[in-house]
Order: sequence, then structure tokens, then C-alpha cells
Amino acid sequence: MKIALMDSGTGLLPAAAALRRLRPDADLVLSSDPDGMPWGPRTPEEIAERALVCARAAAALRPDALIVACNTASVHALEALRAELEPGLPVVGTVPAIKPAAATGGPVAIWATPATTGSPYQRGLIRAFADGAEVAEVPCPGLADAVEHADEQAVEAAVADAAARTPRGVRALVLGCTHYELVADRIRAAVAPAADPGLVLLGSAEAVAAQALRRVEAAAPHRHAAVGGGTLTVLASGREGVLPPEALAFAEGRLVAGAAVPN
Repeated sequence: MKIALMDSGTGLLPAAAALRRLRPDADLVLSSDPDGMPWGPRTPEEIAERALVCARAAAALRPDALIVACNTASVHALEALRAELEPGLPVVGTVPAIKPAAATGGPVAIWATPATTGSPYQRGLIRAFADGAEVAEVPCPGLADAVEHADEQAVEAAVADAAARTPRGVRALVLGCTHYELVADRIRAAVAPAADPGLVLLGSAEAVAAQALRRVEAAAPHRHAAVGGGTLTVLASGREGVLPPEALAFAEGRLVAGAAVPN
């Protein structure tokens, strides 16, 4: 079985690590876009164009499913990706964990990029899954870029800034950007002193990985059952490459790389 993941950069690592934990034998294809990142400041049309570049490169390697491991790309490019690739290739998008966060009883804070915060997409999810709950949208300028470059000082500063703007007493914090899951421990430490003692952080990686495996099983049970070699292929704006050093600064990156065997 082969699963592809795409993102502008290292935001795909949490879902890739989740897949490694669920299916260590699965062959993984990581398709990122160093030539076009960051995607956040781009127009929706540009994001869709860059996402298609990554998706087509990954699809050429004939994976059994493609995970769009990026909230921004899921907002602006998922429809175009599915129109081009499905039904031949199942495409799984990333949705912020707003529904399970609201189920905690709130209050809820949603940390997301400035472009996503307050967007019609996020507001629609809040109306659909957290209607009646107390929800605070917290933009996190610079945090995704700081994580992407594994810049410890910049991460610390961006996390502290967002934590200072997070209302007191939150019970659930939604990590509305896949990059944020890579620094979840630091986010928890910054928010916890003013949060509810039962604070939970909710990302999307585990749910997205499980959904991809379900899609493979539904589309081709024999492929789901097949044992792979646990290989890793890295694509950088369509070119075969290696995981950058910044990715290996995170436990998820080391897990993904360490589980790989040569192609």
C-alpha cells in the first residue's frame, strides 16, 4: 500500500507520522512545494495551481490515496484536486477538529493562520459543528513560517503572542494549521496556565490518516491488506529529493525518516 501526502512544506509530517504508527509497512510519498511556499499569502487561484503541481507529481507514482495535509490547500484547492484525480485516486482533505472540540462543552479556541481565521470556510465549520458553543478565533501570524524553518526563537515568540490573545478558561484548543501540531507541547505549555485544568489540544493528523486508510480499504481492499516495504519518497516541487534538515528537527520527521528503507 502506498499513501501520498502533500503540503507546502513540513505541515504534512504529523499525518505522515500518524500513518507510520498505524501502518509502519505503508510506502509514503511526501510531496511539498519549496519553490512556491508559503501558500498562505497567495490568492486562492495560486494556491490551487501550486497544490495541483504537488498532487500531480505524487499521483504519477500511483499511490492508493492522497492526503491534502494542509488546511489552506483543503480550503482553496480540494475541489479542483478531486475534480482532476477522483475517482481513480481518493483525495482526503484536512478539516480542523472543531466538532470534537465543541463536544467538550467549551469554551473553545481555534488557532489558525491569519488567512484562515475569520474566513467563510472556518466560520461555516463553526456554525455547522459548534453552534451555541463559545468559540474564540485566534490568528497566529508567523507561527507556521517559524515552524517550517524550525526557528526556535520565532516559534517561542509566535506561540507566546497567540497565547496572550487566547481567552482565559478555554477547555479545548483546535490546532487549525497542520504545522502547529509539530509544536503542540509548546503551545500547551503556553496556554495551560490560563486555561481550564482539563485543557485538550485537538489536531487533525490522526483522523486524516485513519480516513485515508478507510478510503483505500473501501476502494481496493486487496491494496489495504497488502504489506508494503515502509519506503519513503520525497518530492520537492515535483523533483525527487530528501527530507530537509528542518523536518528532522521534529520527532515526527525523525519517525517518518527512520521508518524508511531504501527504494
